[in-house]
Amino acid sequence: MRHRIVIVGGGSAGISVAARLRRAGEEDVALVEPSRHHYYQPLWTLVGGGFARVEQSRRLESSVVPKGVRWIADEVVELDPDARHVTTAGGARIGYDVLVLCPGVELAWDLVPGLAEAMATPFATTNYSPELAPKTAELVRRLRGGRALFTAPGTPVKCPGAPQKAAYLACDHWRRAGRLAEVSVTFATGAGGIFGVPEFAATLSTVVERYGIDARFSTELVEVRPDVREAVFETRGPGKAVRETLGYDLLNATPPQRVPAFVRSSPLAGEGPLGWVPVDRHSLVHRSYPDVYCLGDACDAPTSKTGAAIRRQAPVVVANVLATLAGREPDGRYGGYAACPFTTAKGKMVLAEFDYSLSPRPSIPLIDTTRERYDMWLLKRYGLPAFYWNLMLRGLG
Repeated sequence: MRHRIVIVGGGSAGISVAARLRRAGEEDVALVEPSRHHYYQPLWTLVGGGFARVEQSRRLESSVVPKGVRWIADEVVELDPDARHVTTAGGARIGYDVLVLCPGVELAWDLVPGLAEAMATPFATTNYSPELAPKTAELVRRLRGGRALFTAPGTPVKCPGAPQKAAYLACDHWRRAGRLAEVSVTFATGAGGIFGVPEFAATLSTVVERYGIDARFSTELVEVRPDVREAVFETRGPGKAVRETLGYDLLNATPPQRVPAFVRSSPLAGEGPLGWVPVDRHSLVHRSYPDVYCLGDACDAPTSKTGAAIRRQAPVVVANVLATLAGREPDGRYGGYAACPFTTAKGKMVLAEFDYSLSPRPSIPLIDTTRERYDMWLLKRYGLPAFYWNLMLRGLG
C-alpha cells in the first residue's frame, strides 16, 4: 500500500499531527500504531502522588485517531528511507511521499543491571509506567522510616522534571503524616544541577532545602542489587569517577530511555546507542532525508521532551510537511518551547516555561509562575488534561 503521508507513532505527537493534517484538508494520511490504548502520561506523576487514578490517564486509541485517517494497528519493524517505505510486523510494506516519525521512546531497563528485577520487589517503583505508578503511591504511604532514593539519568528522558516531582510529592506526604524526619531522602541525578533555567532553579532549590533532600548532581545510578536492597551510584567529576553504594527502603528510579529498536537499526537513527533522530532544530526535518520529519521524544532537538514541546512542534511539522508536498522550502520554525509543571506539594506547582535559550517564556500573562502556586496545581490536575483530550489531540490547540 502507499499513502501520501505516513505517520509512525500514535502518541501525543502522532495524533496531534494527524488531526492538524486532516483540518488542513489532507485526505491521504495513514497512522501506524500498535497500541490499543492511548495515555495522557503527565498524569502519572499525580497517580504516583496518590492524587489521581491511572484509569483517568487512559482512553482507547480508536477514540483519539482522527476521522478520515487510516489507522494501521500494527508495529513497525523496519524503516527504509531510501526506498521510502516502512514495513510492519504483519508484513505490510507501506510507501509514502512524506514520513512523519514520532514513535516516542522506550524504557531501557537493561542499561542499569538489576533495575528491572528491582521493580518486581515491594521496595522499588517508577512513575514512568502505568503499571508501576500506582505502586509509587502505595510504597510512599507504607514507608514509616528509613532511606528513600529517587534517581534520574543524565541522558535525555521524557518529562525530565518528573523524577523531582516524585520526590517532592513523597516528601510532602511524609511531612503531612509527621514522618518526614524519620526518612532520609536522596535525589541523585546525572544532570549537573537541579534545573537548567536559573529563575526556576532558585525556587526548586528552596523546595529541596525545605524537605531536607540530599541532592546529588552528576551522580548516575549504575547498578541495583534488589536481593540486598542496594543501589550503586557513580559520581563523575573532572578526570575521575567515584562509586558509592547506598542501601534503600524505597527506590523510585527513572530508567534510561532510547528510541525504539526499529529506529535505532535504521538509517534515520543518530549516532550513539540511544539513537536520537537528528533533525534541524527549527524545521524538524531530518538532516539527511528531506522527506522525513521527526518530532516528540525521539528527535534530538535540544529541549525537554514534554507534551508542551510537542504542542508547539506539531503545527510547525504540519506546515513544513505541506510545504514539502507542494515543492516549497519548509519555512515553519520551532523555537524550542517546552514546559515542565513541577508539582512541589499537595496544592502547589511551579510552571517552568522556556525555550532554546533557556530563558523563561511564560504563556500566562500577569502570573508569576516561577513560584509555587495553587492555581497552577489546578491547571496541572484539571486544566491540562482537559486541554489535552479536547483540544490538543483534535488539532485545535
